[in-house]
Amino acid sequence: MSIALTDQGRPELQKAIEEMVESGFTGVTMRVHDERGEWVGSAGVRKLGETAKPPTNGHVRIGSNTKTFTATVALQLVAEGTIGLDAPVADHLPEFGLDPKITVRMLLQHTSGVFNFTGEYYDDGTFAPGIPATTAGQEWVDNRFKTYRPEELVRLALSKPARFEPGTDWSYSNTNYVLARLLIEKVTGRSLAEEMQRLILGPLGLSGTVVPGTGPEIPEPHTHAYYRYEDAGQQKTVDVTRQNPSWISTGGDMISTTQDLHTFISALMGGKLLPAPLLAEMCKPHPKVGYGLGVFVQDAGENGGTVITHNGGMAGHAALMYSTPDGSKTLTAALNYVDDAALSMAAAFQKATQGLVKEVFGGGQAGSADAAESAR
Repeated sequence: MSIALTDQGRPELQKAIEEMVESGFTGVTMRVHDERGEWVGSAGVRKLGETAKPPTNGHVRIGSNTKTFTATVALQLVAEGTIGLDAPVADHLPEFGLDPKITVRMLLQHTSGVFNFTGEYYDDGTFAPGIPATTAGQEWVDNRFKTYRPEELVRLALSKPARFEPGTDWSYSNTNYVLARLLIEKVTGRSLAEEMQRLILGPLGLSGTVVPGTGPEIPEPHTHAYYRYEDAGQQKTVDVTRQNPSWISTGGDMISTTQDLHTFISALMGGKLLPAPLLAEMCKPHPKVGYGLGVFVQDAGENGGTVITHNGGMAGHAALMYSTPDGSKTLTAALNYVDDAALSMAAAFQKATQGLVKEVFGGGQAGSADAAESAR
């Protein structure tokens, strides 16, 4: 399939993903929908030590793209009148003793100030650890099948000092989206997976998209993911394709495909999931970092206009999702790599995303502010 489509005369796209493999990614699959039709290609390998290329319809853990799906569900509940966008979250989740000033909007926009349970990076370069996430090396490897309850992650975060008063600043925190999940479940009486099915996956026919809960499996076909750590002075690389994603929860636990991500982001931007006023709220960027409600709003540079995006990295898996504001042009990709505690692939990730956006959306630089964030 990818060969036939690649032969339609877009060697620059194939070259772009092959260069990503040269920069360190083990496998890359990319899908572009634009005025020239659909292009799909893959590069690298499905599994280290083998020669088969990544499947063009493969499943991947999408990391922080989960936030865009979750924000969309929350905004759909706002549209239904179930919750208020500027209502205090504490009214629905009194058990956590949240600051009453924290609103639903602040969770979705990362302006609540709550500590990030996967660890907090401060402006002075210091790092305050949370749970043993992928920054923890062997400790994460040893715990990768452990089950964490969402409430446990929230309580850990709330036991740490807030970064700032709610609404006064911006800081990326996975805790915001675990709180959003708990809020959705409280007000609907159903699991997030059920609401996701009712509001997004079912209506759009996203059969390749999974809200996995605590299950370690990823549906076939898929490319493998790896993690490297030091043990007694020796570098070890382990296959972490199977893992219990409850450690990241709604900060980044979902599984999807490049096709489903395209269908989702083009439908979302095309106005098929949210009423126009709420879609406008979603795409209204915070002045500090350009984050709306579950999406980054970026300038694609000269002649490129605006792109709406979220990327995500999740322990050797990553996904890219970009769209024009009307949903007419999209770029989605599944990436696999060897992750480590030092986030060694973050620079290559950022450079690759900038290059792809420039290639597909036209000219200029699109700084990927979320590259390093997503890699956490």
